[in-house]
Order: sequence, then structure tokens, then C-alpha cells
Amino acid sequence: MNRGLAVNSIVKHYEGRLLLDGISFEVPNDETVCLLGPSGGGKSTLLRIIAGLETPESGSIFWSGEDITNKPPHLRNFSLMFQDYALFPHLTVKENIAFGLHMRGIAGGEIDRVVKRSLSMVRMEKFGDRRVTDLSGGEQQRVALARALAPQPGLLMLDEPLGALDRTLREHLMAELRSLLQEVDIPAIYVTHDQQEAFNIADRLLVLHDGRILQSGSPAEVYMRPASPWLAGFFGFDNQLSGRVKTSTPLAVDTPIGLIHSYCGNGQFSAGDEVVLILKPDAVRLGTETKINQFSAEVKDSIFSGGHFKVRIAINDFPEFEFELGQGMKRGEMIKISIDPASILCYGKGAWTTPSA
Repeated sequence: MNRGLAVNSIVKHYEGRLLLDGISFEVPNDETVCLLGPSGGGKSTLLRIIAGLETPESGSIFWSGEDITNKPPHLRNFSLMFQDYALFPHLTVKENIAFGLHMRGIAGGEIDRVVKRSLSMVRMEKFGDRRVTDLSGGEQQRVALARALAPQPGLLMLDEPLGALDRTLREHLMAELRSLLQEVDIPAIYVTHDQQEAFNIADRLLVLHDGRILQSGSPAEVYMRPASPWLAGFFGFDNQLSGRVKTSTPLAVDTPIGLIHSYCGNGQFSAGDEVVLILKPDAVRLGTETKINQFSAEVKDSIFSGGHFKVRIAINDFPEFEFELGQGMKRGEMIKISIDPASILCYGKGAWTTPSA
């Protein structure tokens, strides 16, 4: 690519453990890419390598076609916003934003103009003379973002920027942050372990686990069709069944709870293949509205969870599954259910240890 960021085959060890295992991806000029994955998976280290704060053991970083792998951080024109914001407590809001501009040798009059513009972007115009210690967590987050945007960086990197905020404030700021990233038209890399954040912010998701990118795609693509059972479990799809293929087209699988038909994997597997089925949380329908996948089940628990109930059930004495239903059930109640064949994922034997990218 001629414009934007290209990360090629980055390898990094930490305390004898392989942290990044040949990571490669691109960030075009018009895109916000989200690195999503569990804590400790190397996401922050990857950001620091891109920023030039750490050096990879192998691999390269390109910006607009130029190899910047060994270029000093201050010459890359990238901004990195940390989770703890790293604001100077003894300075005012304006002084915090202006600090990096002074370090760049920008003239005082221009600094005033840039600070005013940056505060306007994050709707903090009236807070310029306040000490940052007098601000709320959400206000401090806005100041840190204004400081990151002030030098008009070529690339903006955000490392768990909402992680220190409570859930209500995070949800409020997510929409604002997405709108702002679209408005400033700067390519961005956003790191988080929170799935909802990633879905709300990203144009494209990269799921990072055990030093590898397991899957890349739009939030909807990755969520609807996770590339491995591990990734399905990461998204909360925990209803798993092992089985053996009886017929491949259409797919029918013998499982411990009986024969299950699915629309996934048609023609991908052969009779006799061992597979893992994952039943999505919304897969169950009350009653027997379909002619296939009909079962009797016992309700083990029913918990209200906002717009739905989380209902745990045992099917044919098999250990409990959890599904989302529109109504609650009584513990011990026997019910008739059908499982939607369109809400079943299917993976071949070995998918746990060799997730596809």
C-alpha cells in the first residue's frame, strides 16, 4: 500500500514467552482498526512497537511506503493515548494540551490556535484554565484525547482509553468517540478487551490471542461467523457439543443430545467426521415450530437480564445450556424447544488448537 500503515511479520518475546508471533495487518487512511483480545495478549506491546517505544525482534513497520521500523518516536508523527491518560497534574487543561506542541518548537500564537481547536473538538472549550485534578474521569479522558489530536498526527493510537471509566460513562463516550474519529479523518488503532467497545468503535476488527491474529473483518462478520470455537467462546457462545457427521449435505450431526441439523458447513464435512457444534444464545425457540431439532428440556434457572431472560436448561439429561429467551421460566419446568439450524456454528476436529485467521 502507498498510504497508511503496514505492519509486517512482527515478532516479540517477553520474559521468555512468545508475545507477538508474526503479526501483519494494514490500516488505510480512512479506517479505524480495533485490536480486540484478552488482557495480556500483546495488544499494548504492539502499539508501543508501532509508536517506536519498543523494538521488534523481527518484522517491519511501514508508513506511506517508508520503512520506519528504526525511526525514532518523535519523527513518526504518531499520537499514543494511554489508559491512565498520563496528564500532568500540576498543569491546567490548556497547558497539558500545549506541552507537546512546545516540545515540537511550534510558535506561541499557533499553539493558542491549536489548543482552542482541540478543546472545541472534544467540547471542552470552557475547561481550559482548570487543573486536570479538578476534572471528572470522563473530562480527563477528553483532555487526553484533545492532547493526542492537537499535533494533527498521521496515525492515532488509543490504548484502552475508556478502561478507567464506569460502564454508564463508557457507553456515553463510545458514540462520541466514534463520531470524533470519523470527523477528524485520521487513521486510528484502538486497543480494547471489551467487545462492546470494539463493536461500537471499529470499522474493522482484528482479534488477537496467543500472539496471533485469529480473525479480521467487520464487527458483524467476526461476531456472526467467528473463525474458531475459542473465538466463539470469547464472544459468549458457550453452548458446545461434540459430534460425528451423519450426512454432509444438508449437515446432520449425531450428538449426545440427539441428531442436530445445521445450515452451516454444507459440503465442508464428510460422513464420519468429528465436529464441534456451537449453539448460539438465540438459537432456541419455545415449542416445536420447526420439524427438525426438536427436544424436551428441563429449566434449571431463569435470570432476567434487561431485554431478555438468560435461561439455563438441560436437554436429554445433558449438562446445562444457556439461551436467551423473551420470557422467564420456572425452575424445574419441562418445556418443548426447537433449535434454529441457522443459529448453529460448526467446526472441524482440531479447530481448538489451530484456529483459522
